[in-house]
Amino acid sequence: MAALTPPRSCDTFVALPPAAVRGRVVFGKNSDRPSDEVQEVLYVPAASRCLCRGSLQCTYITVEQVERTHAVVLSRPSWLWGAEMGANEHGVCIGNEAVWGREEVCDAEALLGMDLVRLGLERADTAEKALTVIVDLLEKYGQGGNCMESHMAFTYHNSFLIADRKEAWVLETSGKHWAAEKVEGGVRNISNQLSITTKIDREHPELKEYAKSKGWWDGEKEFDFAATYSYVNTARMTTSRSRYCEGYKLLNKHKGAITSETMMEILRDKESGINMEGGFMTTGSMVSVLPQDPNLPCIHFFTGTPDPARSVFKPFIFVPGITELLKTSSPTFGPDDPVKKKPRFQSKPDRRHELYKKHESAAVVMETMKGKGKEMLEEIQALEKRKMSEMESILQNGCPDMNQLVNLFPQCVDEELKVYG
Repeated sequence: MAALTPPRSCDTFVALPPAAVRGRVVFGKNSDRPSDEVQEVLYVPAASRCLCRGSLQCTYITVEQVERTHAVVLSRPSWLWGAEMGANEHGVCIGNEAVWGREEVCDAEALLGMDLVRLGLERADTAEKALTVIVDLLEKYGQGGNCMESHMAFTYHNSFLIADRKEAWVLETSGKHWAAEKVEGGVRNISNQLSITTKIDREHPELKEYAKSKGWWDGEKEFDFAATYSYVNTARMTTSRSRYCEGYKLLNKHKGAITSETMMEILRDKESGINMEGGFMTTGSMVSVLPQDPNLPCIHFFTGTPDPARSVFKPFIFVPGITELLKTSSPTFGPDDPVKKKPRFQSKPDRRHELYKKHESAAVVMETMKGKGKEMLEEIQALEKRKMSEMESILQNGCPDMNQLVNLFPQCVDEELKVYG
């Protein structure tokens, strides 16, 4: 049996026109993880393989590789293969959440939800295709395994928010069973609970029959996925004090005027619990702007550091010629990595990347030295504001020379590091 762990970690949001302004889709996620866990931001280029492509090693298991994978930018716990959140070169964004319900969580090592995030991004050029990739892999390989770099078990089912320039999908799972809801306008968020009720646009072929066989649904009343597969009172979902409800209220408060800055403000909100503190905290954050005009680039902002209120959202745009993001990439340990040895997690190496180390020291200054800390915080806020202004210009006018954007993210990292001294 898995250790019983209280539901906690992560919130993912999307706003589509008319809730978001200027014909843009805005996506955002906070990754809430153990407070000592390092999150890295890395770029993986597109790749083509021969038909005898073989297998792909994910965090715990291998899966069949595909002939072509898309370029992706990922924010991930540095000890695993998958990702908490990310985007691909086609403007597809995915974030996942831990969810629990009536179905027992599988301890056996299979695909992590974070592996499924990366696999969906690498293999699909639209949100709905990513959904199909994820559910097909879920059916073939299952989900399971420890989701924390620790000998203590932390396991869960997964939900996903998947967006592209045109639409979004919510995919929620319980073991191999799943339901999906299409979002074509307005706002939607997911947190650590099932939230799809009666609007089900795609589903596992045995979703309802399995629920009947377990005695969770009588086959007579209207089928409500969250109420059936979990213990959620769906009538009170948007009025309780849960983080799902708090996120729902924050989105709706700004409905009709949501921008990337609005999404960052939501992710920084501590009163609601969205910006989490404590043993589990927000260890990385992401905001993406997906213009519905295909002639304009999608822009993805990542912190790569804990606590978005004391971090810089740094812009990334997919262009040819991007190389490894060295200063936000953690060291690797090859076959000697304690994650790869069995029994797993017998030790924990130092996975801090350069930006993480400098930010860690700067956070102490911001916390303990009022004058210098305030000055440092104001400097990183000014840096972010400049970058946001530059990106807004690109979103409105395009970029005449895309080659200027090859080092966009690393240059911003360098400017942030200068602030930290």
